[in-house]
Amino acid sequence: MSRRDLLEIYQAGIAAADGRHRVAEALAGEAPADRGIHLFAIGKAAPAMALGAHDAWGEAIVDGLIITRQGYLSPALARRTDWRQLEAAHPLPDARSLAAGAALLQALAATAPGAACLFLISGGSSSLVEVLPPGVSLADLQRANDWLLASGLDIGGVNAVRRALSTIKDGRLLAHLVGRQALALYLSDVPGDRLWDIGSGLLAPAPGGRLPLQLPGWLEALLAATSGAGSATAPTAPADSAVTHRVIASSAIALAGCEAAAARRFDHVVRHDRRLDGPVSDAASEIVGTLRRGPPGIYLWGGETTLQLPPDPGRGGRCQQLALRCALELAGRAGLAVLCGATDGSDGPGDDAGALVDDRTVARGEAEGLSGAACLAAADAGRFLAAAGDLISTGPTGTNVNDLVVGLCAAAG
Repeated sequence: MSRRDLLEIYQAGIAAADGRHRVAEALAGEAPADRGIHLFAIGKAAPAMALGAHDAWGEAIVDGLIITRQGYLSPALARRTDWRQLEAAHPLPDARSLAAGAALLQALAATAPGAACLFLISGGSSSLVEVLPPGVSLADLQRANDWLLASGLDIGGVNAVRRALSTIKDGRLLAHLVGRQALALYLSDVPGDRLWDIGSGLLAPAPGGRLPLQLPGWLEALLAATSGAGSATAPTAPADSAVTHRVIASSAIALAGCEAAAARRFDHVVRHDRRLDGPVSDAASEIVGTLRRGPPGIYLWGGETTLQLPPDPGRGGRCQQLALRCALELAGRAGLAVLCGATDGSDGPGDDAGALVDDRTVARGEAEGLSGAACLAAADAGRFLAAAGDLISTGPTGTNVNDLVVGLCAAAG
C-alpha cells in the first residue's frame, strides 16, 4: 500500500473543485456588464473564487468585498486595492462576523441603482457573516451555534435555526438588491446542492421554513422572541431585480476528480453515489464493511456525517472522529486503509483536514500511551491521530464541497 497514492487521490478531488478554476471557467463564456461589476465573495473559498472572477473579468470588476475565515486571506488579492478583504471566525461566529455583515449591507447600499453584482458563495458563510434581529445578542448567537454544532443535527436542521436568527439569511439579503441585477455562483457543501443551505441561503429562501422538532427550551424561547423566528417565508427578489443562481462545484465534481486519479493507479475503482451521512459510527461501519467484503481496489465516498459532542470536546472534527472509528475497526486487518478529509482543509475548529488510518494506527497511538476508544468517546480523536502520525494538514484549499473518503483494499501478498 502506498499512502502517497491515497493522498494524491484526495488532492485530485480537491483540485477538481478548485474555486478559482471553477469560477474562471463559469465566467469565461459570459461578457461582463458594461456598467461594471460589484463583487461579493463570502465563505471559506471566497479568496480563491474572487481570484477566478478576476482571471475571467479583470478590470470589469470595479470593486469587491471578500469575507472569509481567519487565516484564509489571499496575498494575491492585495494587488486589487479596490477590493476589501475581511476575516471572521468559523465555526463559531464572533464580533467580526457581525462587522462583516454590516460591511456587506453598506457595500450593497453604496452601489448605484441598476448595478450589476456578482456573488461568490461557499460553505462557512453561515458563521462568517451575520446581521442579527433586534433582541438577539452576539452571546445569544454564539450559544445557539455552540449547541447546534454539538447537537448531532444534520446541516438542514442546523441551518434552519441559523436562518431564523438572521436578518440576511433565508433569502433576506434579497431585500437589499432593489433595482440591482445579480449572478450568484456557488460551491456546494450541502446535500442536493440546496441553495438555502449553502451559507444558510443569503439569496435563496428555504421552502417551508421548518425548524427541528427538538430544541432546548432556552433556544425555543430565543427563537420565539425574535421577529424572524420560525419564518416560513422570506423576501423574494423585487420586481425590478433579477438573480441568477448557478452551482459550479459540488461533492460530485470532487468525487469525479478522485475517480479519475484512482483509475490511473488501480484497476478496480468504486465510486459510491449515495452520500455518507448520519452518525459517524454508522458511516465507519459502512466504509470498513465495504472494504472487508470487496475485491482489491479503491473505494470512494463523499458527504458529511453527524457528530454529537460531549460537554468538553477535545481535538478534531467529524473527519478525525470518522477516521479513528474506522481505525478501531481496521486494527489487525492488514491491507486496509481509509483517508477521511475535509475538502476545505479544516476539519472542525482546528487546522487539520482529517486523517489517513490503516491497520496499525491503533497500535501506533497506543504505543504513545493513549486509548483510541477513550479518545473517541471524549471527541478527542485528533490527539490520538496526532500521536499515531496519521493527521493530514493541507492548509486552505480554495474549495469547500463536503468531505471525501478514500478507502483502499490492497491485494493479498
